[in-house]
Parts: sequence; structure tokens; C-alpha cells
Amino acid sequence: MTTERISPPLAGGERETLRAYLDFHRATLAMKCDGLGDDELRRQSMPPSTLSLLGLVRHMAEVERTWFRRVMGGEDIPLVWSAEGDYQEAYDASGATRAEAFETWRTEVEHARRIEREAESLDITAYQPRWGEHVSLRLVMLHLIHEYARHNGHADFLREGIDGTVGA
Repeated sequence: MTTERISPPLAGGERETLRAYLDFHRATLAMKCDGLGDDELRRQSMPPSTLSLLGLVRHMAEVERTWFRRVMGGEDIPLVWSAEGDYQEAYDASGATRAEAFETWRTEVEHARRIEREAESLDITAYQPRWGEHVSLRLVMLHLIHEYARHNGHADFLREGIDGTVGA
């Protein structure tokens, strides 16, 4: 499977640009995983870290779920991989498969896109319990762009360690 990644607009409105950059980074993570099997995707960076490409996909599914569905959408739902709310558990992909991780991630991305599309403005706010404050949809989108950008850097190194593929 080859992931299509569309470059963000050079001159667009704020919402269009935020949406495009978030989708660009989502696609970048998927591209880093293109062409790899379960064993390669589960390959860990270095002990004692459990960091792997599949773990990053699982972690970002939790991040999407938390910020869009739990915070902005107000849904009372648990994390996917931790009943105790421990985001680190998603990184341990030792028993995970590409199919289940990507299905969950894609589902959460689609929920996030729907919530963002249906929001009347980037200025809408919702309560973020971990921060103890209300946050805007704008901040959530920027935070997700930051999360993806940071973890895509990890994905670059992980992919290079697996088969030497670099760039993009």
C-alpha cells in the first residue's frame, strides 16, 4: 500500500491550513510504515524502550481519540489500549498487528475529522481535565500537528533502522 500525501496550501485560510498540515503529518506517519510487515513494524528502537512504528501508530490513535472525541466531543470513553488511562501502554506493540493498529488509528482519524468539520469555529472550547482548563479547537489542532511532527521524527529513525529508508 502506498500512502498519498498532499502538500498543504501555500496561501490558504487558517482552518484550511491547519486541516491540511494535520492531514500531511497523518499521511507522513502512514508513509513511514508503507511496505512493512508486522514484525518490522513491531521492531523496537533500543532497550528498554518499547518504541516501534506500530507503537507510534497506536499512540497516535490514542492521542486522536483523547483530544477530539474525549475532549472536544465530550465522549466518556476509555483509551483503547489502557483501562487505567496510561498512554504509554499503546507504545508496547509487541503483540499488535498492522491490521488492528491501523484500523483503530483510521477510525479515530475519521472521528477527529468529523468533529472538526462539524465545529462551527476554531474558537469553540472544551474542558481538558489533565490541564484543568478549557482549550480551543485551534489549540487542539495545533497540538496534534506538534504531536505528529515530533513522533514523525521518531518514525524517521525507526524506519531507517529497519531497512535504510530515509526522507519524506
